[in-house]
Amino acid sequence: MKDLFGKAIYDYFSGNYTENLKTETDISEQDELPLSYLFRTYQQMPFLEKKALDMASGKILDVGCGAGSHSVYLQEKNMDVIAIDISPKAIEVCKLRGIKNAINQDIMQVKGKFDTILLLMNGAGICGRLRYLDIFLQKLKSLLNENGQILTDSSDIIYMFDQNEDGSYDIPLLHDYRGEVNYIIRYKNQEEAAFPWMYIDFNTLQNATIANGMTCELIFEGEHFDYLARITK
Repeated sequence: MKDLFGKAIYDYFSGNYTENLKTETDISEQDELPLSYLFRTYQQMPFLEKKALDMASGKILDVGCGAGSHSVYLQEKNMDVIAIDISPKAIEVCKLRGIKNAINQDIMQVKGKFDTILLLMNGAGICGRLRYLDIFLQKLKSLLNENGQILTDSSDIIYMFDQNEDGSYDIPLLHDYRGEVNYIIRYKNQEEAAFPWMYIDFNTLQNATIANGMTCELIFEGEHFDYLARITK
């Protein structure tokens, strides 16, 4: 892992910004991710993220925190938050931004109990493939206090495929589920090895949570197939 994501975040924070991250999947062309977006304030966040942060309470785990914008806001509100990310450089920036508890760690290695687990910016896709979702949900469930909650957002990417006159879609059989992609990051003439990612539609997520002894509530549905969900025991 070259940690290009973390290096880009560090460059932007330290004043060495020269270009944005470039992202690509096996179903979409190359696009740019503005580094400034990773440092957005609460006021600059989309409604979906604001809603999740407003609902967060108790001891909070911010999974895949990136540059730490969500944790920065919660800490400013005197909330008890731990920020984790697999990117060492991203965690370094989080610490430099003043986040008291920022840890370079994979969610599957986390121990302890939490009242709120945040999985934002399509955070539900961290498990990578639908076949791993049960294991992923069971891990999250084990980290929840009895009345705890998981707040996660994702998107149904069905809109990215061609629709036929009968309403069906032409979905290439690249993976087992339409929301599964291979994700590539490029930065400063370097390329990260492709890694699995997943965009999961709400019905699929809801069925999986029920199968794993939890409930899944649709909190907010956006105009672009995006949504915020609340999962509880």
